[in-house]
Amino acid sequence: MRPLLALLLLLLFIPAAAAPQESDMPRADAVVKPHAYVSLEPVPRGRTFEVAVVAEIRQGFHVNSHQPTEEFLVPTTLAAQLPSGFREVETVYPSGELLKLSFSPSPLSVYTGRVTVILRIEAAANALLGPQSIPLGLRYQACNDTTCLPPVKIPVEAKLTVAPAGNPAKNMHPEIFSSGKSQSKK
Repeated sequence: MRPLLALLLLLLFIPAAAAPQESDMPRADAVVKPHAYVSLEPVPRGRTFEVAVVAEIRQGFHVNSHQPTEEFLVPTTLAAQLPSGFREVETVYPSGELLKLSFSPSPLSVYTGRVTVILRIEAAANALLGPQSIPLGLRYQACNDTTCLPPVKIPVEAKLTVAPAGNPAKNMHPEIFSSGKSQSKK
């Protein structure tokens, strides 16, 4: 009986393994590579600082902007799980670029290339001193000119050090934070 069961299982898996790939599409979570940056080091208690998530979007793909042009499209969002002692002030998304795609009769608001989302956060007077981590989740739906992948949420982590109030802080990553607002670049 066991040899027969083994043969049946083998026959079930051979066609699936031998079948040609329907698509050379990447996994949805492999289209965007995000990196988090913090604007101050250290972050003094009582100060507002920024976390930037810079997302590199694979060439040939786009993700919907935070404010897509159609209701059924999945917007790009950034969510933070702030530890005790931190408060979100605002999240700033860049404007999308209008792109005409073969599957849509009108241009869509999308991000391509490199996009930066800025999260403004306040470190409260009771924020835990020392190294901290802020877990973030970047949710998007990636598409090329003909196909959309399923929406996905990928984790990103911002690392910082909290210092006592009044402690001097150094401005970090001026190439990202110099304008004080988010930006979208190809």
